[in-house]
Amino acid sequence: MNKNTYVAIMAGGIGSRFWPMSRTDFPKQFLDILNTGRTLIQSTYDRFAKFIAPENIYIVTSAQYRDITIKQLPELNPDNILCEPSRKNTAACVAYVSYKIKELNPEGNLICAPADHLILDTGEFERVCKHALEFTAQIKALVTLGIKPSNPNTGYGYIQFEPMAVGDNVYKVKTFTEKPDLELAKTFVASGEFLWNAGIFVWQVKNIITAFEKHLPEMHDVFDAEKENFNSGREKDALDRIYPQCVNISIDYGIMEKADNVYVIPASFGWSDLGTWASAYATFDKDYLENAVGGKNVIVIDATRNMVHAPNNKLILLQGLDDFIVVDTTDVLLICKKDKEQEIKEYVAEVKRNKGEKYL
Repeated sequence: MNKNTYVAIMAGGIGSRFWPMSRTDFPKQFLDILNTGRTLIQSTYDRFAKFIAPENIYIVTSAQYRDITIKQLPELNPDNILCEPSRKNTAACVAYVSYKIKELNPEGNLICAPADHLILDTGEFERVCKHALEFTAQIKALVTLGIKPSNPNTGYGYIQFEPMAVGDNVYKVKTFTEKPDLELAKTFVASGEFLWNAGIFVWQVKNIITAFEKHLPEMHDVFDAEKENFNSGREKDALDRIYPQCVNISIDYGIMEKADNVYVIPASFGWSDLGTWASAYATFDKDYLENAVGGKNVIVIDATRNMVHAPNNKLILLQGLDDFIVVDTTDVLLICKKDKEQEIKEYVAEVKRNKGEKYL
């Protein structure tokens, strides 16, 4: 294993579109959404541990989730669980881990990846990651992994790339487009020039820090001023000073859409961002009426194309529903049309307005 290779698994989100299973105090990355026997963060760790040394694997999460992470990943050194004092989106997360690694190893080559994605072909995923790491080790590049689209999905961002490769299956990025409408998504897929944005990035830490200096200079300056405090007993206090000064912005908007050295590697490794119940539906095995059922005591009668998730110790009988999401927990029952699943985040806000935070 290459001592210069690192991964930062980003695990600070609350997964509100997976409510009511995903809750603020126990979000989806810590759940076994797909009934595989491993939670999403455990599966993500397992993928990277095959080719990255354990001491070079970092989890970046909220201080609120430190104990859960330690419990779910006992094989990981607790010092490698980096706790953000507040949620400031992915740019601050990337800056934090990049500065920390640069102080340890200026030649660090870093993968940044979400903790809650599904990847079915782990062998191909490893091959693509190693290819990206080889490219970024030689070229001053910011690389993103793009997924060859199988349908005009409106829930994903899209990456347009130049037709001529600059290396073996590596292309210069032309544009990023965030979640297009259906007609535009159809045009993108038909053109063959677009990929889904997987939100998995690869770069040398010194190069991403240079990009922060150019494109997010205020964030760069506050991290740079505290860099000598990283990897010391002063790190937590430094973060408490840094984070209130950081703008809430994604790495995509803050840097990737602005930088001129961004490249993409097209890939197919059975990827889903598992952002919604409908994306989970696509990955579940289905019965002859196309119902996807998670739960051992669910009976379905005259119902089709539903996504059902229920506790194993509870009997659920479903009759007559078509294209619904049905999620039952100890204190919340969600029944929602599948074509409204992008709006679950809004429904959660409605619950908060009417019932407070008890059910969040």
